[in-house]
Amino acid sequence: MAKKAVKALVVTGYGTNCEREMAHCCKLGGAGQADIVHWSDILDGTYRIQDYHFLNLPGGFLDGDHLGSAQAAAHRLLHAHVANTGERLLHQILNFIAQGGVILGVCNGFQLLVKAGILPGLEGNYTQRIVSLTHNDSGRFEDRWVTLGINANSPCIFTQGIQTMDLPVRHGEGKFVTMNEGTLKAILDQNLMVMQYLHAETGMPTQEYPHNPNGSEMAIAGICDSTGRIFGLMPHPEAYHHRTNHPLWTRKELPEEGMGLALFRNAVNYIQTNVL
Repeated sequence: MAKKAVKALVVTGYGTNCEREMAHCCKLGGAGQADIVHWSDILDGTYRIQDYHFLNLPGGFLDGDHLGSAQAAAHRLLHAHVANTGERLLHQILNFIAQGGVILGVCNGFQLLVKAGILPGLEGNYTQRIVSLTHNDSGRFEDRWVTLGINANSPCIFTQGIQTMDLPVRHGEGKFVTMNEGTLKAILDQNLMVMQYLHAETGMPTQEYPHNPNGSEMAIAGICDSTGRIFGLMPHPEAYHHRTNHPLWTRKELPEEGMGLALFRNAVNYIQTNVL
């Protein structure tokens, strides 16, 4: 029997710049549909998040990063209403999560998820902000490739079967910080830490620059919620979908398919198996 088509939604806005690559990866990963939709078209009711299976929040500088990265967008998500319905945009997100939807936030999308309180979603609370992403310790924008280690005990549906990855980072505010030691402990105890920056030579999680490009606590590069269906990370998987994306592709034997595409393929396979 043929698998049902997965419908992916990639939400764009003023300042995002990775939506086309993200939609392309959704299609390469097996999604039957990947619509790029502006936030304004969701707020006016033209599109509804609940009509999709896979919500993608791409990287960039949404709203120009005014007030801080994704801060204005987080305020919109929490407080804006959909035209002619009275429904809050947040309720669409919460309903999407409740119905088993899958969410990926990359870079600016990760910043949006944490600043709106959707991640880490401890105890099912998706509206309390308890972690953040702040200015890199280097004090500058970091555009470089990093090596990432995957927590095999994480429930994250995106990273199943993956041990390490090479991906690029492109951010000025990527340092992962928690509200207090209790929050960090809960994230670690529940295995919600999905990815860590690794030292390129030792292969171990590191605070050393530039292997850890921003100074994140515990070298954290990405986290998920307890369901494993909501995942945010600072590195860009959509930027490594083909071997020629890698800076060493002419000098190193690499698989035709870039490492980042595995995250999208895993998400689509999960939806086809568990949601449709």
